[in-house]
Amino acid sequence: MGCPNQKSKTLRLFLDNFKHIKQILMKFSLQVLSFSVLVALVTLVGCGKSEQKADGAVAGAGEQMPLASVEVQTVTLRSIPVVKSFSARVTAIETSQVRPQVTGIVEAVSFQEGSYVKAGQELYRLNPDNYVSAANNGMAAIQMAQASLISAKASLVAQEATLAQAQADLARVEGLIDIDAVSRQLYDQYITAVKTAQANVEAAKASVNQANASIHSAKANHDASRLDISRTIIRAPISGKIGISAVTAGALVSASQTTPLATISRTDMVYVDIKQSSSELLTMRQQMANGQAGEGLPEVQIILENGEIYPLIGHLALSDASVDESTGTVKLRAVFPNPDGLLIPGMYVNANLAQSVVHNAMLLPQSAIIRTPKGETQVYVVNHNNQIEVRHIKTSGTLQGQWVVTDGLSNGESVVVVGGAKVKPEQTVKTYPYSSGDKNPQKSERTPKQVAQTRPSVPIISGQSLQQNGTNQPNQPSQEQALHPTQSTTLKDDSREQAEALAMAEAADDVAQ
Repeated sequence: MGCPNQKSKTLRLFLDNFKHIKQILMKFSLQVLSFSVLVALVTLVGCGKSEQKADGAVAGAGEQMPLASVEVQTVTLRSIPVVKSFSARVTAIETSQVRPQVTGIVEAVSFQEGSYVKAGQELYRLNPDNYVSAANNGMAAIQMAQASLISAKASLVAQEATLAQAQADLARVEGLIDIDAVSRQLYDQYITAVKTAQANVEAAKASVNQANASIHSAKANHDASRLDISRTIIRAPISGKIGISAVTAGALVSASQTTPLATISRTDMVYVDIKQSSSELLTMRQQMANGQAGEGLPEVQIILENGEIYPLIGHLALSDASVDESTGTVKLRAVFPNPDGLLIPGMYVNANLAQSVVHNAMLLPQSAIIRTPKGETQVYVVNHNNQIEVRHIKTSGTLQGQWVVTDGLSNGESVVVVGGAKVKPEQTVKTYPYSSGDKNPQKSERTPKQVAQTRPSVPIISGQSLQQNGTNQPNQPSQEQALHPTQSTTLKDDSREQAEALAMAEAADDVAQ
């Protein structure tokens, strides 16, 4: 009897203890779960701080790692023609002002304004009536003079006959005067008759000459009248392009007027008159005399008013022998072919002329040249330590859009052409060869600074994303592990402990039942 009671007491005590243990286990599970959540929060904050530190480290590496990149050109000194640009004006190679040579009324204008005319082509026709009348009068005067000539010749013949008779009579008397057959007075009369006849002959000859002169004068007047008739037709003196006519049909023009009727310009060939400072010309000639420069090229290139280059090349024809006192310049003249008439007389152009060839010079693009506020010319040079140096240079004109550097550089030096705006003296740089054909030879290669700038500020958390971005990090954790690695481990441990506590409670319930 005692045993059953003892067993029941023992069982009741076990059940009471088991319930107490179950409550303790439940409280322990809640505490473990709270502790796990706290650990997860701490881990998350720690991860955030570590990510910020990692981002700061990456940004610091991006600031320190990259070097500024520049494109350089190696200096190679050689002989280069110095091309200078001058303002110039186009002038017609031949210009003729059409003016009337006689006075008259314009009957017709026989040309089209602005057209091309040939030499000898009729331009204007004047009324010729007055000059035709004068020509007829001249013809009549010629005929009268010819009649006078005939009369004078006849008179001359008569006077010559009288002279011959007088000379014969004198010869007979001379034989009788020696024997006193005739008186001395009669002899003197025969001598006087001979002299009178001779004078009459000379007078008759003068009349003949006068008649001839009258004929020539009448012919000259007639020719003048005929010439005036021909001048009533005004013709083109030269071939070329004719301008606007100053008169129309019915206008009165005169030979003494100052206004031309029209102007003809020959434009198949044109002059380009260039004005150069006498001081520049003197300096150039001194350089040639000292051997610093050589003789230039005779070719001349011009740039039109709209900025386009004239397709044909001209040649320097002459240099004026004197300096213009008012401007201090010397005129240079070049000849250009103008088959299409593109160059118009009076047009302003810019002329590029290589007057000299400079020795020990090189060409630099405009991007390499630095102008200081003081007007000095500088370039950046990369030394053997890959550091930037400032170099003062001298330039002398341009050639094909590049500056001609005559002083300040030596063979083999590296001049910064591209990227000079982002560097400063004594800065270490990375150099690339400059290529005029490819303005950015580094386009396919990113600099370290560019890589750092394109790198994301937040670390990549997906392994797939890492592969797509080309980085090599094989042990990269998953998204949950990267964000909360400690929390993940704690959650796993809590779940395991909760499962074990529940299993123990279920086993105790089974035993109690």
